[in-house]
Amino acid sequence: MHYLVTGHTGFKGSWLSLMLQLQGHTVSGISLDPMEKSLFNQARLSDIFENDFRIDIRNSAELSRAVMVVKPDVIIHLAAQPLVRESYRDPVGTFESNVLGTLNLLEASKQLTGLRATLVITTDKVYKNFNHLRGYVESDELGGDDPYSASKAAADIAAQSWVKSFATTPVSIARAGNVIGGGDWASDRIIPDLVNAYSSNQIPTLRYPDAIRPWQHVLDCLNGYQRLVSKMLSDGISGVWNFGPSLDEKHSVLDLVESFSKAWELDQQKQVWKQEHTEQPHEAGYLLLDSSKARTELGWADKLNFNASINLTTSWFKQYQSQNPRELTLNQIKNFLSIK
Repeated sequence: MHYLVTGHTGFKGSWLSLMLQLQGHTVSGISLDPMEKSLFNQARLSDIFENDFRIDIRNSAELSRAVMVVKPDVIIHLAAQPLVRESYRDPVGTFESNVLGTLNLLEASKQLTGLRATLVITTDKVYKNFNHLRGYVESDELGGDDPYSASKAAADIAAQSWVKSFATTPVSIARAGNVIGGGDWASDRIIPDLVNAYSSNQIPTLRYPDAIRPWQHVLDCLNGYQRLVSKMLSDGISGVWNFGPSLDEKHSVLDLVESFSKAWELDQQKQVWKQEHTEQPHEAGYLLLDSSKARTELGWADKLNFNASINLTTSWFKQYQSQNPRELTLNQIKNFLSIK
């Protein structure tokens, strides 16, 4: 099977591409260049791709030409501007990438005669946040206050409209939570902030320590995407799907930091975090996903609980400098796939 992964140079895209290649699939990618310090570069992943296009998905003509060169069986669309704080710095670019970029890809896919399934990845942030104490379900109202959330909600709505108007093959939308894992070096994300701070004997600063998030290891998230694609290919299903941890796993940013600092083997008698006191852009305080639909209809569930996810993440960051990062990542994928 030939997969086209957009955003293949990013954190999720790198893990997904290596996972697909390990399973015997051909993988092509369309993305911007990776960050200098990225899993893509550290694991030297450029040689695993049949085609490795570096294209801005806002450029519809270039994107369309690349899609026709690849001629994929399956498209998984991850490419996006993924950061909340960056969306405040560049709201127009965020909307262009996340909304127009998604529509450009879907329009380009019209040309393909052999396409069998398309999966559009949005986010848990698409839900209009009422700080519900329950998990959001797929039928809940969409919306967003910050530019990132609003742009992803708009992309989700635009994709649903495109599917109803033009789709001739199965197209689904996946909404996942806050994924963690080795090789995430993006700015303004909690795990890279902790790694950078603890590696240099600094104390990390937390903006919203009490915020609740659906923390999930990247491999559990990607396993959900793959389970959905398999069902799309075998049964022709489509629709919208949440992929998040069990609702029993309610953990705050502070919970994450305390668990991570223990796994990092820091002295717990010392200060492991401090509060950010400057004014910060708005972010939701309480966010959980109800993934009952995926559990019931796809037979999917997380393999890793909260602590196991943190331990696996910490293990990667503590080993990558002394081990081959690609082999380290592959070994974590193999071990994960062997879990029944």
